[in-house]
Amino acid sequence: MSGNAPLRACFRDAIPEIAEAAALLDAAVTAHLLGDAAQAEALIRRADMPPVAAWVESILGKNSPYVVIQSSGTPSLASEYRVAARMPNAQERCQLHARDGFHCRFCGIPVIRAEVRERIQRAYPQALRWGKRNAQRHAAFFALWAQYDHLLPHAHGGGNELSNIVVTCAACNYGRGGYTLAEVGLAHPLERPPVRSAWDGLERFGRRPT
Repeated sequence: MSGNAPLRACFRDAIPEIAEAAALLDAAVTAHLLGDAAQAEALIRRADMPPVAAWVESILGKNSPYVVIQSSGTPSLASEYRVAARMPNAQERCQLHARDGFHCRFCGIPVIRAEVRERIQRAYPQALRWGKRNAQRHAAFFALWAQYDHLLPHAHGGGNELSNIVVTCAACNYGRGGYTLAEVGLAHPLERPPVRSAWDGLERFGRRPT
């Protein structure tokens, strides 16, 4: 692919099944809060869709047809010149979600924090599978897994300030790996507004009454 190719917002547009799976999970949480555990479990199982798993896998890996290195970019910095890598703390994650919402800043799909997924899994361990390998994970929860991605990687001089971090889904984060935005032909996500919707990241699951 030419280095003059137009910049893309994301590696691959979301497929309709992702929105369907998110709607099923949202309905599952509503059923849970209404005391209908059987319905909640059935909905969680229905959201484990093979097309959603295939969408994620199509972006991951060295042989992905969607992740194409467009330029060699600048060389990585020697380790002694890099800012120490650090993920955002709890307060910073709250600030990021206040800015970005609960949608990937690249492809725009809904996302769910790992802590919320873990709460749901404790309640429905048979329906929400989560193994060590991608194929052993619930497709929807894997696709919608919230990540905190450094726009300029640490290896290229990126820091830990929130202006250099965005909320993403697992596919967009892991698909890019340690490459810069320019190297994979992605536009800067903060140059366009975030997706705003009624999606709450299923945060209401297990939340204590205030």
